[in-house]
Amino acid sequence: MAQIISFSSDYTRNAHPAILKRLLDMGMEQNVGYGSDDICRSAADKIKKACECPEAEVFFLVGGTQTNQTVIDMLLKPYEGVVAAQTGHVAAHEAGAIEFSGHKVLPLPAEGEETNTDKYGSNIGKISAKELKDYVSNFFADDNHEHMVFPGAVYISHPTEYGTLYTQKELEDISAVCREFNLPLFLDGARLGYGLMSKRTDVTLKDIAELTDVFYIGGTKVGAMFGEAVVFTKGGKPAHHIPIIKQHGALLAKGWLLGVQFDTLFTDNLYLDISRNAIDMAELLKERLQEKNYEFFLDSPTNQQFIIISDDKLAELEKNVGYSFWEKYDDTHTVIRLATDWATTRENIDTLMKCL
Repeated sequence: MAQIISFSSDYTRNAHPAILKRLLDMGMEQNVGYGSDDICRSAADKIKKACECPEAEVFFLVGGTQTNQTVIDMLLKPYEGVVAAQTGHVAAHEAGAIEFSGHKVLPLPAEGEETNTDKYGSNIGKISAKELKDYVSNFFADDNHEHMVFPGAVYISHPTEYGTLYTQKELEDISAVCREFNLPLFLDGARLGYGLMSKRTDVTLKDIAELTDVFYIGGTKVGAMFGEAVVFTKGGKPAHHIPIIKQHGALLAKGWLLGVQFDTLFTDNLYLDISRNAIDMAELLKERLQEKNYEFFLDSPTNQQFIIISDDKLAELEKNVGYSFWEKYDDTHTVIRLATDWATTRENIDTLMKCL
């Protein structure tokens, strides 16, 4: 039996109608390639304005894995690795893409994981400034550190793999440690819109631009057909970034296809408006799940919701509903992820709840 509804991820839809219309309206229009067109320049200018960071440098890549691999390679010397939470996307779900480029991921225990006492809290999936400082300090205190992989940059994601968020104070503290040790701070924003629109965040796009050295604004999961907008906030973009991108197979010849999507998303606040829908629907989903007495694996303030479900019930659910397996909870229960997105409707939630 075919599934009737999917909450498996936030990239399962095509693209926002405004983007599809814009692409259609372009018809047989010609543009120069590789992101050097006027549309990409317009999109970059709109993003810089939204970040309140006029000195930023912006370029566009096709997907999250290519972006993470390319940016990390740009930031690191050959003998350096990137520090990340052990649950960070680059450490857990990128099939060794960072290592494939010649750089090791240096994992830190993410908060809530070392003792597993905070699995229902809001810190799981994050790193802390203290853990980061201890790690880097201990590295340089080791007399053998010249024979080890140097920490060369720090990677965080906002939201995290668990849908949790950094507070402004946490980002300030991590940023301060990075400055102390001269480590670039890279923020993965694959789901950034959903983090910015969470009802429990105090972090703005301006804050992120001020506190990081480079971050990206996710389009693939937030209304675009594909694409991520990379923002170097402090002039750290390599002088010749195009060859590096091309070496990673991440340079799109028809770069304007990326530009037009972000130019549309950053017109009339569309990016944040559609992100808000995902949060509103996630809040509704949580309410409905609580009414049915489902147990949550953790408290996520964004569009990814994690519930504990019996394996018997799961066998019935998968006949009709797309979901993401997360991990086994015990011998008879499983943790699954249900993700809302920019286009989720109340009717979608109603259908899901009938299946649950």
